[in-house]
Amino acid sequence: MNRSVKKITIAIDGHSSCGKSTMAKDLAREVGYVYVDTGAMYRSVTLYALRHHLFAPDGSIDVEALRRQMPDIRISFQFNPATGRPDTYLNGELVENDIRTMEVSNRVSPIATLPFVRQAMVAQQQEMGKGGGVVMDGRDIGTVVFPHAELKIFVTASAEVRAQRRYDELKAKGMEADYQEILNNVQERDYIDSHREVSPLRKADDAIELDNSNMTIAQQKEWLMERFREAGG
Repeated sequence: MNRSVKKITIAIDGHSSCGKSTMAKDLAREVGYVYVDTGAMYRSVTLYALRHHLFAPDGSIDVEALRRQMPDIRISFQFNPATGRPDTYLNGELVENDIRTMEVSNRVSPIATLPFVRQAMVAQQQEMGKGGGVVMDGRDIGTVVFPHAELKIFVTASAEVRAQRRYDELKAKGMEADYQEILNNVQERDYIDSHREVSPLRKADDAIELDNSNMTIAQQKEWLMERFREAGG
């Protein structure tokens, strides 16, 4: 009789623009797991707030209005056969490209620091991930969302390398990009993510650190598969 192999939970945390999502998506596809992009979830809430004029001209957020509207924000992922990866949907609308703009990037950190936003997103994430067989990346997956995940990775890279990657990514999509603006955004997000009161970005005690500043995607992929096998996946 074949013993069914238990599917593990994989948490990949780390700084913005360090390739977490690419790593997580590739690993999930490779091993047949479900991939959940938690950053896309916070970006979707930010997009919702922008579209519903919940940001004042000075950048402050109409917190009470957003709190009231949180139950109306539904985020889901649908597999895209053309790309082999999941796309993000906000209330049933495909928003994969809309959430990747610099306008959203510049606003996402203050939205993600709001306790009621994090509470709502964590509840959705835990629901998506119960039962294992999931790869999830973000800022607090190994510390808050899945503290008992069998495999935890913490990814980092220098701010300059990350800004260059983000710049190249935007240019490849034919979008406007300014390297200095992106570098400033990366550094600002690092500070906010690490200093927020609720679920600050930090490496879980049992996470394996990966600095991928000088690694190719192929090298990262190989490294991650090795860790996956070691964790019993």
